[in-house]
Amino acid sequence: MRPLLGMVRRHPWVASVAAYGTLFSAADVAQQVLTRPRQALSEPEYLDLKQTGKVAVVGFSFHANFNYIWFQSLERFFPGTNVARVIVKVACDQAIAAPITIGAFYVGLSLLDGESDVFGNLREKFWPTYKAGLVCWTLFQAVNFTLVPPLLRTTYVGACSFLWTAFLCYLHQNDAQDTTARIFRALPGLSGLFPSTANKKGVSLPSER
Repeated sequence: MRPLLGMVRRHPWVASVAAYGTLFSAADVAQQVLTRPRQALSEPEYLDLKQTGKVAVVGFSFHANFNYIWFQSLERFFPGTNVARVIVKVACDQAIAAPITIGAFYVGLSLLDGESDVFGNLREKFWPTYKAGLVCWTLFQAVNFTLVPPLLRTTYVGACSFLWTAFLCYLHQNDAQDTTARIFRALPGLSGLFPSTANKKGVSLPSER
């Protein structure tokens, strides 16, 4: 552990970007493994590595670098871990960084997929994705800004983003509004925040297994 921390201190940008980008890319593989039929595991086309490569490009080129600069800037402008500073940093993160990173994810993948309307996925999926992120990342970032040293914040967010990016990759392939509704409707007080398109059409959602 000590040699690893020493490398992070000597090369903070390289270590942070490498750790974040690797976790970001691995999240797409995990999402594919968890959501595809087990009986297809032995098939040569079981994993869409081309899709994982596109996720890796978006993660390494934008998200890892953006988060490194963003957390450095937040700590410079709002140093400290008292309650007021943590609230300000979490609020800034959700109001500024969250829309930027969600937009970069959907638009970046649409560009790499060669879609004619590169903003189509963003228009369709932004709002349910942002609401889901508001629930998850408020907690993640409160821990980040309170307990994690500034040097390790990008890496910590990369670890949290492993789960979040797997979720984003799944939303990219599915109906974002219905997916978030199924996941969050069981949480007290959140069912109204995540209405499903099926309910709007008067169609009952399939029961969860």
